[in-house]
Amino acid sequence: MSISKKRIIEIEAIRDQDIDLSDMPERDESFFMKAKKKRLQPKGSPKGFAEPRGKFHIPAVTMAYKQTGRSTTSNELGMRAMQERAYERRGEQYLLIKSPPASGKSRALMFIALDKLENQGLRQVIVVVPEKSIGSSFNNEPLSDFGFDFDWTVQPQWNLCDVPGGDDGKVGAVGRFLESDDRILICTHATFRFAVDRFGIDVFDDRLIAVDEFHHVSATPDNKLGAHLSQLIARDRVHVVAMTGSYFRGDAEAVLSPEDESKFDTVTYTYYEQLNGYEHLKTLDIGYFFYTGSYADDILAVLKPSEKTILHIPNVNARESTGDKHKEVDHIIDALAGGDDLDIEVDPDTGFYLVKTVDNGVLKIADLVDDDPIKRERVSRALKDPKQKNNRDHVDIIIALGMAKEGFDWIWCEHALTVGYRASLTEIVQIIGRATRDAKGKTHSRFTNLIAEPDASEGAVTEAINDTLKAIAASLLMEQVLAPRFNFTPKTTASKAEPGFEYGEGGYDSEKTNVGFNEDSGQFQIEIKGLVEPKTKEAERVCQEDLNEVITAFVQDKPVVERGLFDEELVPEELTVVRMGKIIKDRYPELEEGDVEAVRQRAVAAMNLTQQAKKAVLDQDEREPSANTALIDGVRKFAMDVRDLDIDLIDSINPFGEAYNILAKSMNEESLRQVASVISAKRSPITPEDALTWARRASRFKKENGRSPTMTAADPYEQLMAEGATAFMRFRKEGRYDR
Repeated sequence: MSISKKRIIEIEAIRDQDIDLSDMPERDESFFMKAKKKRLQPKGSPKGFAEPRGKFHIPAVTMAYKQTGRSTTSNELGMRAMQERAYERRGEQYLLIKSPPASGKSRALMFIALDKLENQGLRQVIVVVPEKSIGSSFNNEPLSDFGFDFDWTVQPQWNLCDVPGGDDGKVGAVGRFLESDDRILICTHATFRFAVDRFGIDVFDDRLIAVDEFHHVSATPDNKLGAHLSQLIARDRVHVVAMTGSYFRGDAEAVLSPEDESKFDTVTYTYYEQLNGYEHLKTLDIGYFFYTGSYADDILAVLKPSEKTILHIPNVNARESTGDKHKEVDHIIDALAGGDDLDIEVDPDTGFYLVKTVDNGVLKIADLVDDDPIKRERVSRALKDPKQKNNRDHVDIIIALGMAKEGFDWIWCEHALTVGYRASLTEIVQIIGRATRDAKGKTHSRFTNLIAEPDASEGAVTEAINDTLKAIAASLLMEQVLAPRFNFTPKTTASKAEPGFEYGEGGYDSEKTNVGFNEDSGQFQIEIKGLVEPKTKEAERVCQEDLNEVITAFVQDKPVVERGLFDEELVPEELTVVRMGKIIKDRYPELEEGDVEAVRQRAVAAMNLTQQAKKAVLDQDEREPSANTALIDGVRKFAMDVRDLDIDLIDSINPFGEAYNILAKSMNEESLRQVASVISAKRSPITPEDALTWARRASRFKKENGRSPTMTAADPYEQLMAEGATAFMRFRKEGRYDR
């Protein structure tokens, strides 16, 4: 019998016992067992699984906020909280603004750009957006009406997103603008790329290049916009303001090279700050919902006609699609109308369907799937009508396929419902952002990913698994993005309370690790024993600004998610130590080993603390989210239960344990078994790189314990260190290492 099987039996034996953590010696292995006992519940147990065809919508993420109104309140210059924070850094040559949708990035750029023109000696501003529709975000704004010294004014001929013609003609317009005395130009990413190709780099000297939706940039050689920006930064004669709500890419490629990224000063405004500072929106749910058969037959299980909804149907090539997108739209409208004696008209002005429902109400449905360009343009124009922006009754449901995502502004959206997994995590984040606007009377919003369960064929099972894992990755990432910000510090004898942080009942305790929270800034201050401090400025920057990007790469690593969810033999350190360490080395190759470890520890701690906090605020009988807002209390409760947070303890927790609990309750039991069986057959042998990591851990173990780890140890983690050290010796003898 393997050691891990023994561990499962031990866990089963104590499952129904009341374990008092306060009686345990420090680092007692029983905590590890308790942390895993839910994770290792036998897969055959029927408790906790949804009915076939999915009768329940189980949120994977539920966040509640305090409605302080801070993020929507302006100062004497007309700046909201995020804009004021960004404006304080207006003197920086390279500025990266990470801020969620609806936080006011466009206007923040206007304030900064006008200051650079008026007070910093720059000649012109070029605003670069991914598509023409987003150019409207940078239309004229009378900023002086709200207290600022200058107005944002774009001459009509220089808003190239509004003028007719293709990119070829617009490139010539960029050239004429560069020779003119006018100061602001708006164009698409494509137009800017072609302009750089035609005119070269030096013609942009002494100008501000502002790149909106910066996650479209990539450090890979085949990304032309990324290559051009790298050349501009290398010449060092331009200013750059980069803006994004999701500073990561769906393909997990780096947005900027480490060398270029180190030159940017970063302004971060978190989702937590934004949503906590709203006046109206109180709660946000993010979840996935499984179905069998045709999604159109189950659509009303998750689509409430009473909610303002953006519904994204699947691409015709996706397995969720029937292959006929128009029939799918018709089916959805028929279902909303009740299916019999349909009473449907078309509004001649807007092109919206007017659908009479069974309760004699009328739904206004905008169809952006229709291929007829005249019809779709009429509907699209009606949706963008500025006179209707504050009219909640203008439209009820928007059905789209490739539209109504990035940059689409409909403040009334309460439900973003997406069928099938989209192209990337970035796209999912952008879609979720459509539902996170604040609006009067809108207290709750949600995102639902509707996913097909696997069927009996192996090929379909494998494809379904991929979509399922991606949906889980998206929910885990959003959980991290939506949480307050984590700041981690080592626990030492010199540790003390930080000003402005509240440490809960009893206050700061110098004898233990502490968790403080600052409500105004939305930040945790968390002490952890054994935490490694970063040694370089770049490592400090990554620890402060890039933890979510590191976690994004981690949850996008398919083998990581597969093993974290379905491998009952897993020792969590295989993921938290080895895989996370490798991901960080690959992403930041210039970091030394100690700095890699500092980043790794903080990324694992951020992810696991969020998961354990969620676990702490769940109803343990029904596993449903409680009604309170206590992610903060959940972190404190977890820290209190274990008495002292140390990094070895955090490393020993599977980051995907709670995600499995949600999945088990959402998916049909037989489908879940199929997924588990497919993944269990995909074990990978230890690699030379992993062996090197384990050998280093084994060396540290020997220094701390006075002996080498052994294969016969009771602890699976020690077994892995011994196995890895042995493999390292074999690989070294084979000449696999340079030194």
